[in-house]
Amino acid sequence: MMPLHLCTISFRHHLTSLPELAQWARHTGFDGIELWGVHARHLQNQPAYDDAWIRAQGLRIPMVSDYLPLEGAQSQALERTRQLCRIARHWGAGKVRTFAGHQASAALTAAEQSALARRLRRLTECVADEGLELIVETHPGTLADTPEATINLLTAVDHPALGLNFDVLHVWESGADPLEALHQLWPWVRHFHFKNIQRRSQLPVFAPTNVYSPAGCRQGMVPVMEGACDYRPLLAFLARQPHAGNLDGSLEWFGPDCQRVLQNDLGQLRAELTGGASVAQAPRACHAT
Repeated sequence: MMPLHLCTISFRHHLTSLPELAQWARHTGFDGIELWGVHARHLQNQPAYDDAWIRAQGLRIPMVSDYLPLEGAQSQALERTRQLCRIARHWGAGKVRTFAGHQASAALTAAEQSALARRLRRLTECVADEGLELIVETHPGTLADTPEATINLLTAVDHPALGLNFDVLHVWESGADPLEALHQLWPWVRHFHFKNIQRRSQLPVFAPTNVYSPAGCRQGMVPVMEGACDYRPLLAFLARQPHAGNLDGSLEWFGPDCQRVLQNDLGQLRAELTGGASVAQAPRACHAT
């Protein structure tokens, strides 16, 4: 079954230490912790907290999630990428996550998209040299904001060390059916983010400027199995895939009462992911044309 992790970004406005969070995660039944890049950098002056320490807690760090620059000076982008890789290796994480820029695919010319793909290729090569994978997240306002745009980007970069963080809600936000999109993107999927919203009209609450603000609106954020995006078909598919155990999932919760909601979501997701009775055929690979 797919390992499930909590995200430290869910506790971005809490006065909670990593040892306290790790103790709660282990007691609750999480497999590990997805470490937000901001938190990871602030932990660099506490070298006792590392891969050996987190594994001694019965947990792992599957991914360090950050935001690498796809514009500006390439030398600076590569230096930031190397720094992120050093942090990831310190924690034993095999993946580092980034966004595909900060502009929607429809707002970019073909030449601009090609330039971003070339930069992403160079950063992927840098990450691969460090023995890690670079993971791009499906997200609005980026070059991975629709399944079609995401496929175009991944095929343009064309590097085996580039994978995909399949954020189910954001794929649904694009207007795509998440299960159909998963079939299309399956060859690249390495990680999942799980969260939900009460109504589609409330999706702007997940805009970064709102989510990162302590005073931001949280109206409409609901537990993952209770929202407008129906997770059940996608989870039922994953429950029938032996390969799903090689992937990772993380629960993102940006609203109040983190521990109660995350514990409930973990139990419900585990129940869904163990519900498959037979092995279904894996999705067909997507080939560039």
